[in-house]
Amino acid sequence: MTTPTIELINHHGSVRNYKPDPVPESWIKQIVSAGQRASTSSNLQTYSVVVTTDLDKRQKLQEISGGQEHISQAPVFLTWCADFSRLKRVCENQGYDLEAGYVENFMVGTVDAAIAMQNAALAAESLGLGFCFIGSIRNAPDEVIDLFQLPKLVFPVAGMTLGWPIDSPTIRPRLPIGAVLHWESYQQEDKHFLEEYDQAMIDTGIYLGRQVEKNDQEPKLYGWMEHSARRSRKPSRPHLRESIIKSGFLLR
Repeated sequence: MTTPTIELINHHGSVRNYKPDPVPESWIKQIVSAGQRASTSSNLQTYSVVVTTDLDKRQKLQEISGGQEHISQAPVFLTWCADFSRLKRVCENQGYDLEAGYVENFMVGTVDAAIAMQNAALAAESLGLGFCFIGSIRNAPDEVIDLFQLPKLVFPVAGMTLGWPIDSPTIRPRLPIGAVLHWESYQQEDKHFLEEYDQAMIDTGIYLGRQVEKNDQEPKLYGWMEHSARRSRKPSRPHLRESIIKSGFLLR
């Protein structure tokens, strides 16, 4: 059994080549509005999104994100943020002090933002647009904060390119359902699922020329497991905690 929604989800692929055609402002509002319909913790709606079409800002974001060309190529860039600043103003209006110093608060904001992002992404695809999530804005969150003048208690979680695809994106395999779905208790005997997926990713050729750090293996032997293990063995963005605390989330 399937539905149009399930089919749309199953045909997702990240878009990294865009036409220069602008996206109508009314469409952007509709997409963000669809994001707002996502579930949110206690209806606090602790997220915001900054939309930019300015080329200079998109080029700066491209620089921050390691030079990914589709960031400046896409006509629209959305920066999704965890946002307790608005709730702080609500508390002040009602005569209360906001408590946002705990890890839970930051998690609520990031989860809210992530769920809203995915809703918005599906809405965009339903309109024929393409997108790509950009986690690499966290390479330099302080610069993103300065670029968009984000106040305290607003932290950039991830970006999202948006525009008209030049061609159909590649639909990559995902892990077998048996590797991620657990009944009643967590099962660690998943090696056969991982090996199956590893071979599927090798067959796509996605990692050709993209080996991490060194080229000491034949490409046919370099798959998802080796690539992911090499990426995961090093610290990733160790500066983030300092930036998060600086933005007002104390992570107590």
